[in-house]
Amino acid sequence: MSRKRKGKMLEQTIESEFLKEKMDMLIYFPEAFSPMNTFHICIMQDGDDYFQLGRVATFSDKLHDEAEIEDTVFIGIHYKDKYDRRKKYHPNGEQQEDYFLFLTEEVVPKLDSILPHELTQSRALMGDSLAGTLALMTAMKRADLFSKVIMQSPYINDLVVETVKKSNSIGALDIYHTIGTAETNVQTLVESDVDFLTPNRELYTILNDKGGTYHYKEIEGGKHTWKYWQEDMPNALRKMFE
Repeated sequence: MSRKRKGKMLEQTIESEFLKEKMDMLIYFPEAFSPMNTFHICIMQDGDDYFQLGRVATFSDKLHDEAEIEDTVFIGIHYKDKYDRRKKYHPNGEQQEDYFLFLTEEVVPKLDSILPHELTQSRALMGDSLAGTLALMTAMKRADLFSKVIMQSPYINDLVVETVKKSNSIGALDIYHTIGTAETNVQTLVESDVDFLTPNRELYTILNDKGGTYHYKEIEGGKHTWKYWQEDMPNALRKMFE
């Protein structure tokens, strides 16, 4: 029997003009949430994975109960399959620009219609692997909308590196960034034995020199799996929403 959640889950649907498809969102409110108090918003790509494998709702209940994070509403947006995910999240994906517009022009206004935006303390984007890459790339382009980024083992290529180097908005962002020290031969959809560790260390050097609030963590022995991302989840949420 599954454990009863303390918070409340709300399902919402957006008929996206940019993606030409229906997109579902799961919104998880903490138990004591009140539209009269300020709160943070955390938008998660790979949404179903974050709720199921990342145990975000469970951690939300626990951290809110123990007053270790401020009121935070978690929003999960999922993908259809691994091919759809790559099209939308990959920095060179054929639907990446449309997905960026979906997030900025459709998701944010939809959430503003549900949650009083004048009480929103911050909007965060959270993602693992390609979803983490998308979080960073989106926040850099629209730092006026998103002030926090949580990226776990993001995919980093030359386009990401050059975009970060040229960005003038990094200093405005609060970034939490992890990579596992064993992520040196990751299997991706189109490549095998991809080294994630080295380019993430390069990204660390660039971000660390850019200023702003930056939290970087190498997980000793960590691999490119949900086991390690889940284990670090409470620390990530405390660091970003305390």
